[in-house]
Amino acid sequence: MSETLDGARIRDEIKAELTPRVANIAGKLGRPPGLSVILAGSNPASQIYVAAKTRAAKDIGVFSETLTPPETTTTAELLDMVDALNARPEIDGILVQLPLPEHVDEAAVLMRVSPAKDVDGFHPCNIGMLSTGRPGPRPCTPAGIIQLLKRYRIPMSGQRATVVGRSDIVGKPMSMLLLAENATVTTAHSRTRDLAAVCREADILVAAIGRPAMLTRDYIKPGATVIDVGMNRLTDRAGVERIYGHDPGRLKQFESKGSVLVGDVDPLAMAEIAGAYTPVPGGVGPLTIAMLMFNTVEACERKAH
Repeated sequence: MSETLDGARIRDEIKAELTPRVANIAGKLGRPPGLSVILAGSNPASQIYVAAKTRAAKDIGVFSETLTPPETTTTAELLDMVDALNARPEIDGILVQLPLPEHVDEAAVLMRVSPAKDVDGFHPCNIGMLSTGRPGPRPCTPAGIIQLLKRYRIPMSGQRATVVGRSDIVGKPMSMLLLAENATVTTAHSRTRDLAAVCREADILVAAIGRPAMLTRDYIKPGATVIDVGMNRLTDRAGVERIYGHDPGRLKQFESKGSVLVGDVDPLAMAEIAGAYTPVPGGVGPLTIAMLMFNTVEACERKAH
C-alpha cells in the first residue's frame, strides 16, 4: 500500500516551529520579520499564490505587505521599487512574484534583489552558496521537498535519485540539494535518451518537467518514492477522462469547475506502484510557502545576531 506524503501536515509542522522564533525576534528587534511581495499585473494564479503567502505570514506573526504595480509597469519602475525595498531595514525578505508582465526584463529585476533579502533563493550569489555547500537561502520548492523526505524518514544517503527537469527554480537546485544529502543523483530532461529507463533506476523520483501526467507506470520503479512537482491545469474533457477516468471525484470536480489539476506523473500509476508519493494538489505546493516563511525568518535572524 502506497504512503501518501501530506505536504500540508509538514507545512503546519514548520509553521509551528517558526512561530516561537518569530516571537523571539520581535522581542530582540522590537519588530517581527518583514516580507514584501511585488505582484505586478493581474495574473489570477499569482494572486492566489500571494494570498496564500500572506495568510501564512499572518499565521506565524510575520509582517507582510504586497505591492501591486499595474500590468503596464516598466522594468525601470520595478528596479526602483526593488531598490527602495533593499534600503528598508524593516524588510527582511523580498519576493518578486513570477511571471512578470511580458515586456519586463525578469532577469534584471530578480538580479536587483539584495542576496541578503532574496527569500526565494534565486539570486546567483545564493545559488553559488548552495552549489558550494555554504549557508544561505535555498530555493523554496526543492528545500521543502528535502524537509518532506526528512520528516517522513525517507532515506536519501546512498539512494539513487532522478530529477526530471532542469529549471533554475526547481530542477537544478533539487539535484544539488539531493547531492548534499549524499544521494547519487541523475538530472534528466526531455532530451534524455530512454527517459523511462533512467527514471526506473530511481529510488527517489522527482518530476518537475511541466507536462501533465507525462511519467506513466513505465517510469516508476516499484516501491520508489515519487515526488510530483507538476501543477498542470487540464481543461480538455478527453484529457481529464484519460487521466482521471478511475476517479469519480475528479470527474465531478471537472464538471463543476471546468478544470482540474494534474501533476507530471500519472496519478493512478503513482498510487499503485510507488512506495510513497506526493498527491497533486496537497503534496509539494504547501511546502513552498512554508519554506518561504522559513527563509524570511532566517534572514531576519541573521540581522538579529
